[in-house]
Amino acid sequence: MAEKFIAALDLGTTSVRLLLFNHSARKVTGYQIEHKQYFPQAGWVEHDAEEIWQNTCKIITETLSVARKHNIQIVALGITNQRETLVVWDKATGKPLYRAIVWQDTRTREIVNKLAKEHSSEYFQQRTGLPPSTYFSAPKLLWLMEKNPDLRGKLESGSVLVGTIDSWIVWKLTGKHITDVTNASRTMLMNIRELVWDDELLKIFGIPINCLPVIVSSVISNPPLTFGDSPFQAEIPVAGILGDQQAALFGQTCFNNGEAKNTYGTGCFLLTHTGSNPVFSKNGLLTTVAAKVGEEPATYALEGSVAVAGSAIQWLRDNIGLIKQSTEAEELAVSVDSSRGLYFVPAFTGLFAPWWNPGARGILCGLTHFHTKAHIVRAVLEATAFQTHDVFEAMQKDSGASLSSLKVDGGMTTNNLLMQFQADILNMEVVLPEETETTALGAAFAAGLAVGFWQSRDELRSLWKVSQKWQPRMTSTECIKRIASWHKAIKKSLDWEEEDE
Repeated sequence: MAEKFIAALDLGTTSVRLLLFNHSARKVTGYQIEHKQYFPQAGWVEHDAEEIWQNTCKIITETLSVARKHNIQIVALGITNQRETLVVWDKATGKPLYRAIVWQDTRTREIVNKLAKEHSSEYFQQRTGLPPSTYFSAPKLLWLMEKNPDLRGKLESGSVLVGTIDSWIVWKLTGKHITDVTNASRTMLMNIRELVWDDELLKIFGIPINCLPVIVSSVISNPPLTFGDSPFQAEIPVAGILGDQQAALFGQTCFNNGEAKNTYGTGCFLLTHTGSNPVFSKNGLLTTVAAKVGEEPATYALEGSVAVAGSAIQWLRDNIGLIKQSTEAEELAVSVDSSRGLYFVPAFTGLFAPWWNPGARGILCGLTHFHTKAHIVRAVLEATAFQTHDVFEAMQKDSGASLSSLKVDGGMTTNNLLMQFQADILNMEVVLPEETETTALGAAFAAGLAVGFWQSRDELRSLWKVSQKWQPRMTSTECIKRIASWHKAIKKSLDWEEEDE
């Protein structure tokens, strides 16, 4: 008899992956392919959505070849994805009309500034949980409509469809145009309380509802099936969809009010669960949907987003050439005892929470003849921990919760120096689970709950195991000093682009 598994398709910012999880919530196999990053102008970031689809087909085919050899049966598919990235495609041909505009892209600054002048930030926050920002999807679509006058008519007729990466891939696999509440909550178009496309916001952006996907739960009660001639070669229920950071929250089994996780990937994303009621931030954080399980009420989270984390290490490797492989970063950083007063602010496309300053630009402060490339690499690593500290501090103010530990996941958690420095600068225990692929695991959990592979969230909690913990070692005096110097560097990076102009 075939052994049953849940598949998780992780559609990330730099790559796509397909992982298989067994009933013990352990990853048993997986494939990954990177896709190209396009930077046509300063501040512009694009992907080829067709390339993402073709890579998705390849990893499904590779995974199926292994599955057949080991008599594995895939009983459901969960999808998790980079959020806010916008895809526009022709309904008849199934081809993208333009390159996807990625969440990091800042080309919509003028549109966002105009929106902020015409409507207060509080107006958008109370409806969507979000401030006006280049980060989100709706301004990207408005920009495309302004640059392509014939696009609006096609959107109104429904001959052209739009969506985030989850919508694009689900449509290619099943023919259904859907998105879940977590992804919809990142568009600036969904009413955060009612979980529907907001008529007033659609009018403000001039976006016709015909082109938008249907909003569904994260754990889908009546899931669409993949085409029999899809790469899966079978009708498999697409039973779970979660934006990547909400998927990581779900995968870390942070189901209750006050539980928090931080994901260290291309960017860095700290989420705290706030229960069944949205909490609106006064400290530069986002209010977002955490998940919606079937017909149950939605749950919410506060989120602080850091635009540049792991991508700063890629920048050291690909743009500056200080390292040849990303894995060299820790080895080089530990060769010196500290960054010796060097601070790096990775504001390549502005700063996200809690600063929300799109004009900020990257800056390296405190350089002397003494410093080497090892000090620079160490400062780049430390920047991720400093940014997390700022978000965490804002989160505790907003939520009123006093958190005693932070669950962590993502590729950068293999860097012991970074994790120890994170515990130091937060003065808090940092906890890493055994299964570090928590984003994919969260998507698998959602799909597995939908089809009865797992019975309850209590069962999922029982499967979550601790791998490693880091305890703070830095003195409070040193910690305060380092944070003050970091904030001094931050202030020098703010509004750089306006000053330059």
